[in-house]
Amino acid sequence: MKLLETGFSGLVIIEPEVFSDDRGYFMESFNSMIFSRQGIRFTPVQDNESSSVKGVIRGLHYQINPFAQAKLIRVIAGTVFDVVADLRRDSATFGKWYGIELDGNSKRQLFIPRGFAHGFSVLSESAVIQYKCDNHYNPQAERGISLSDPYLAIDWKTDTATAIISGKDRLAPLFADAEMNF
Repeated sequence: MKLLETGFSGLVIIEPEVFSDDRGYFMESFNSMIFSRQGIRFTPVQDNESSSVKGVIRGLHYQINPFAQAKLIRVIAGTVFDVVADLRRDSATFGKWYGIELDGNSKRQLFIPRGFAHGFSVLSESAVIQYKCDNHYNPQAERGISLSDPYLAIDWKTDTATAIISGKDRLAPLFADAEMNF
């Protein structure tokens, strides 16, 4: 398992070692010892999975402290453009976003530390996303940021005018108005 830096403190790309043969493949999607050796403290307590069709954009979601969540994102099938925005005020990358294509073939994953908003757009006909969280979902702590925030100016790699977006995500505040306590 390789852990690759992104230029955002704590945000790490994970390239698992995949063992393939005529039966299929095997891989470790998470290993606490490897994470710990790299200085990443991550103890998952919740495992989520979502399925979406092409043109869906989900996000940007996060939970405020003390219910913030670190996440380990992986795509089981299909392709997504995964996006995070740094909400940590003391970070050199505060207010900046990072995006990476994740797919079921490469098996690449993204570890997102607490203090980031997260979202993705679906680039394939459909996609199944799985993510581990180190804190439980808390609806009272849930927050969001507008997908079309002009300050962040995220390129979602899909047409946002025709994208399938939830009503809740359409009503999310701009970055400047969003509640964040990181």
